Amino acid sequence: MNLQNITQQYLELFPGDFSGNPMQRQTPKMLFATISPAGFENPEMIIFNDNLSDEIGLGTLETQDLDFLVGNNLPKNVKTYATAYAGHQFGNWAGQLGDGRAIFAGEVKNNAGKTTEIQWKGAGATPYSRFADGRAVLRSSLREYLMSEAIFHLKIPTTRALSLTFTGEEVVRDIMYNGNPKPEKGAVMIRTAESFLRFGHFELLSAQKETETLKKLADFVIQNYFPEITSEGTQKYKDFFESICQKTADLMVDWLRVGFVHGVMNTDNMSILGLTMDYGPFSMMDEFDLNFTSNTTDLPGKRYAFGKQAQISQWNLWQLANSLFPLIQDEKFLEDVLNDYSSYFWEKHDKMLASKFGFDKVLQGDETFFVEAQTMMQELKLDYTLFFTELEKINKNFELMEFLEKVSYLPYSNENGVKLKYFVEKYQSRLARNTISFEETLALMRRNNPKFTLRNYLLFDCIKELEIGKRDLLEKLLKALENPYQEVFPEFSAKRPSKYDGIPGCGMLSCSS
Repeated sequence: MNLQNITQQYLELFPGDFSGNPMQRQTPKMLFATISPAGFENPEMIIFNDNLSDEIGLGTLETQDLDFLVGNNLPKNVKTYATAYAGHQFGNWAGQLGDGRAIFAGEVKNNAGKTTEIQWKGAGATPYSRFADGRAVLRSSLREYLMSEAIFHLKIPTTRALSLTFTGEEVVRDIMYNGNPKPEKGAVMIRTAESFLRFGHFELLSAQKETETLKKLADFVIQNYFPEITSEGTQKYKDFFESICQKTADLMVDWLRVGFVHGVMNTDNMSILGLTMDYGPFSMMDEFDLNFTSNTTDLPGKRYAFGKQAQISQWNLWQLANSLFPLIQDEKFLEDVLNDYSSYFWEKHDKMLASKFGFDKVLQGDETFFVEAQTMMQELKLDYTLFFTELEKINKNFELMEFLEKVSYLPYSNENGVKLKYFVEKYQSRLARNTISFEETLALMRRNNPKFTLRNYLLFDCIKELEIGKRDLLEKLLKALENPYQEVFPEFSAKRPSKYDGIPGCGMLSCSS
């Protein structure tokens, strides 16, 4: 790999703590602290993303590069650091947070001039680890590697995964926070993004009343990541905020399209570029449920449930608006933009649902149809992914019992059959109002409805196999997630088997890593 391409402009532009001290502490008025990875004596590579490495400008993996993948023996040009940010966690102000398990190598530029940030996750403690050890385990690391790549291939903005490596050490974790910690295999992941900057970076500076640094950070972000913004003065920051709102709404629509539940939408986990980031207790939805939360810590309030994600993203944008107020100084403008967020989101949302159902445009009455369809899906516990896959066959020997047996998590009953029949009749009537052919309708559905989603029970099995050295399922999942709109392996296009019901890690998860 061409590691000489790595630079650290962030360190050159912003105030930071250059002591290299890993002691966990406050670093007031600083946006980063230099820190070295812990170092690991017996690393073993699990996965390396060759295509991504070429794309971002690092090139081909060489034998000697294994050390870099875990942060060992770094080149002299690589000065490593962790960034400071703040945030609201579960609706409460948490003060200074920061990269507790992430350590930046810097950024690399490819031949086209595009810059990508690179960071290790799980390579050791930083000043922002908050009494933790900065390590990560195979379980959480493999989940993030595979799901971030799955989300990318679903054509949704996301951070990406470059590598996953065993560290050769064991890390103790209490997976369910129930007083039963146990050792697990340690791992380090390298992840990439155009930028890992979050709402929380702006929240930190605003809370500390560091207005000049806040302005400098906003200017840096606009210049590097928002080239479409050409306005000056206060208008520049207004356009910046509006663009973040739009990118965030677009992301929420995409999550709802494929059934992704993030699980912990704190403001410090929100990307200013509208990327899916910080994969923790996430889940792809099996049975459709607007109230499903994938995070045990989110019970009983279900703040971050599937159907609340757009609402929470708007709440998070209110916090960002408060942080940017010193630059914008226009309360009515911010209120108007945030109120418009709902209109923008719902318009995009209804267009998305129309595409999933194969409607070429949103017509009057469709909003009622969507609500009734979702109510039926939730009452009959229909598998979200399989439901839309089977809808493609609606004109081919449709049979109620067979349909329900394939997609419902409830046993067949005449009552459920009647509910489905009523829906099908309304659906067929609505399809007849399309202005496109049935072939074009199917093509529209197939572009928007994945055949494969990376379900938690598959990740659960993959982790268990890899822990004992088996890679068969891992290789199949890597191939399947790269082709989510095709049925590569038919066995993955099926309901979650009942043997996984209630097993930790197969439905809900804790934040433990």
